[in-house]
Amino acid sequence: MRKIDALLTEYGSSHQNATNKAIHWLCVPLIFFSIVCLLWSIPSAFMSAPFEGAMADFANWATLLLLLTLVYYLLLSPPLFTGMLFFSLLCLLGAWWLDTSLSMPLWQVALLIFVLAWVGQFYGHKVEGKKPSFLKDLQFLLIGPAWLMHFIFKKLHLPY
Repeated sequence: MRKIDALLTEYGSSHQNATNKAIHWLCVPLIFFSIVCLLWSIPSAFMSAPFEGAMADFANWATLLLLLTLVYYLLLSPPLFTGMLFFSLLCLLGAWWLDTSLSMPLWQVALLIFVLAWVGQFYGHKVEGKKPSFLKDLQFLLIGPAWLMHFIFKKLHLPY
C-alpha cells in the first residue's frame, strides 16, 4: 500500500460520521486559508526587498511555508500535489486580496476564522466520538486537506 493510501485510510477512520465530514468540508479549507492569511501577515520586508510590484507582495512567509508544504504533498502523491498547488494559489490570492481590501488588519480576520473553524472541527469530532487524528500524529494536520482533495479527484475519476 502506498504511503498516501495508508495515511488517507487512517485519517478517514476517525471521520465516518456524516455531520463530522460535512463540518470538515467547511472547516479544513477555512483553517488552511486562515493559516495562509496569518503567515501572510508576518512582516517579511527582507524577503520582498529583492522583488518589485506584485512579486514583492507574494515574497512572504505564507508563500515560503506553502512551498515547503507542497514538497510534502509532491512526495506523497504528484496528482494530489497538483490539486493542493491549485488550492494553495487560491489561498495566496485570497490572502493578497483581503490584505489589500480590508480596513482592518488581515491577521485579525484570519485569527477569527481560525478559532471559529477549530471550534467547528472539535464539535465535529465530539459528534463523531473520536479524537482528531492530529493528536496522534501531527502530519495529519496536512493530511486533512489532502483527504478532502482525494474525494474531489475520485469524483472527477482522476487517479491520486
